[in-house]
Amino acid sequence: MIRKKKIVVVMPAYNAAKTVRDTYAEIPKDIVDQVILVDDASKDQTVKAAKKLGIKVIVHPKNRGYGGNQKTCYKAALASGADIVIMLHPDYQYTPKLIAPMAHLLASGLYDVVLGSRILGGQALQGGMPLYKYISNRFLTLVQNMLIGAKISEYHTGYRAFTREVLETVPIEKNSDDFVFDNQMLSQIHFFGFKIAEITCPAKYFPEASSINFFRSSVYGLGCLWTAVQFRLTKAMLFRFNLFTLR
Repeated sequence: MIRKKKIVVVMPAYNAAKTVRDTYAEIPKDIVDQVILVDDASKDQTVKAAKKLGIKVIVHPKNRGYGGNQKTCYKAALASGADIVIMLHPDYQYTPKLIAPMAHLLASGLYDVVLGSRILGGQALQGGMPLYKYISNRFLTLVQNMLIGAKISEYHTGYRAFTREVLETVPIEKNSDDFVFDNQMLSQIHFFGFKIAEITCPAKYFPEASSINFFRSSVYGLGCLWTAVQFRLTKAMLFRFNLFTLR
């Protein structure tokens, strides 16, 4: 715990048998109260590897997608009594060593959300991010900042931490079960006025790290732009999209 806040790490997993052990080993057990892994019908031994480590495991009998996985993650974390929830991919792309500063920022009461940004440190390409993904990341972030009226360095990181209030307020069940879930959720967080902090986060790209192909990346990019347009139209009271309604 930090300041009597229960810290729960959730790991949305798919075929992470080769990396979950290294990821779990670096989680700071002195402050993290519980780790929950949600397996999205993996085809490898992810569940067996996670249980061997003593991680609480929830298994989807059928693949629900990245967004669907996160919905289960957050529901389980809230049910466990979490005050602060940190999403950490078990593919070892993001370093678990940043869990402590992320949790401390939220426990301070100054922020509601913390993002681990691969862009802030200026080392995304050195870490192995493909050039086309870097360019698309920067372009999408620029357009989204303009439409949303924010100054975030990256909308597309998968390393995120939330207070309980955020997860109880934001209507994530209305979001997609696919990869655009992340972007929809962050747009909702902006819409409902929560305070966001960012910290520099190195990321590694290697064969076992999860990634999506060019086609799915393109579909994701279009989904991000459409989400930002929905945000702007709703803010301007020209149209009310379901993503940005609480009921």
